[in-house]
Amino acid sequence: MATHYDNGEPMQIRQIAAQQNIPDRYLEQLLATLRRGGIIKSQRGSKGGYLLSREPWKITIYEVLECLEGLDVKVCEESASLKSIDSAVVDEVWQEARQAANSVLQNYSLQDLCEKRDARKQLDIMYYI
Repeated sequence: MATHYDNGEPMQIRQIAAQQNIPDRYLEQLLATLRRGGIIKSQRGSKGGYLLSREPWKITIYEVLECLEGLDVKVCEESASLKSIDSAVVDEVWQEARQAANSVLQNYSLQDLCEKRDARKQLDIMYYI
């Protein structure tokens, strides 16, 4: 959808499913979740389908994953006081790892993914004599 954003035409489920090799039913669930999360919008009618709700450079990978997976997990303070010292130390390390991963995901937009893909496609071009 990020690639087709500039033409302004919505993409249909069967079109997306074929391009990304995703089963239609699973894709329908993903798209419904993304629509409820405000990442995409749907358009009804014969030329209907799905579009990004904002420009691809304004949607981060973190936003998409947070919408689909619920990344923003808060640690309950009550249960933290009941933990052993060992598990508290391990939880601190996991929290630090999560923060580092989230930081990376927040620094990349859908547009960045498209540009990386296009650059890689250019490297894969081979010339034959």
